[in-house]
Amino acid sequence: MSEKLQKVLARAGLGSRRELEGWISAKRVSVDGKIAILGDRVTEEAKIRVDGILLKLKKESEIRRRVLIYNKPVGELCTRKDPKGRPTVFERLPNLKQGRWVAIGRLDYNTCGLLLFTNDGEMANLMMHPSSEIEREYAVRIHGEVNDAMVKRLTDGVILDDGKAAFNSIKAAGGEGTNQWFHVTLREGRNREVRRLWESQDVEVSRLIRVRYGKVELPRSLHRGTWIDMEDGDINSLAATVDLKPKTPARKKVHQRNPRQTRMATRRKRAQRKPH
Repeated sequence: MSEKLQKVLARAGLGSRRELEGWISAKRVSVDGKIAILGDRVTEEAKIRVDGILLKLKKESEIRRRVLIYNKPVGELCTRKDPKGRPTVFERLPNLKQGRWVAIGRLDYNTCGLLLFTNDGEMANLMMHPSSEIEREYAVRIHGEVNDAMVKRLTDGVILDDGKAAFNSIKAAGGEGTNQWFHVTLREGRNREVRRLWESQDVEVSRLIRVRYGKVELPRSLHRGTWIDMEDGDINSLAATVDLKPKTPARKKVHQRNPRQTRMATRRKRAQRKPH
């Protein structure tokens, strides 16, 4: 059975499908000794090279799909390398034996909160694609007066430089005076869209935190600059939202005793073995 080349490479975690299509167009990829072109299909037996280096790709069934939940701090870039030497989100992530981490969406330098990474480029591509309409939720602190007419305009839609945009919902979340918190949702990820929408109403965004991406919420216990691995069952549920089949069965959670309980259990077993 054959599959599109960029899909095979994306699934192996080499990048998003869009990025890999760029590699193919730039003639960086070859299949069985021939320069690949967009639209090529490959089988599991194909010898695929990138920049002349032979890839050792595992079969789809052998690759465990992983998703990381990361709490991004302000002051990190969503890029692999920065010419100015500024910190990037990828510097804090664990190493992979095969492939690399692909960010599901981006957050700008001054925005913090939930950021997802996966080793499955196909999954990342589907979750970011506008046709999936996955909802993002942000907590935003506004400096300036917000009234009902402004909220209506922002949910009805306003014209930005790159076209019409709107929030799906806006809910007040506390605050005092001219510093108020709101939770807003939208189903697309244009560059700085949340900030630009509010700025179109002559108010300033003084703090912006992404708290949800689709059905994944930012855990309150997750500290800034740290990550956790999603459970396989939760990953399968997330994959189903973009019509991807599960790759690994949900693992049973192992309940471990703390050291004191372990010592007590050992003493009980020893006492049972002693002759009376």
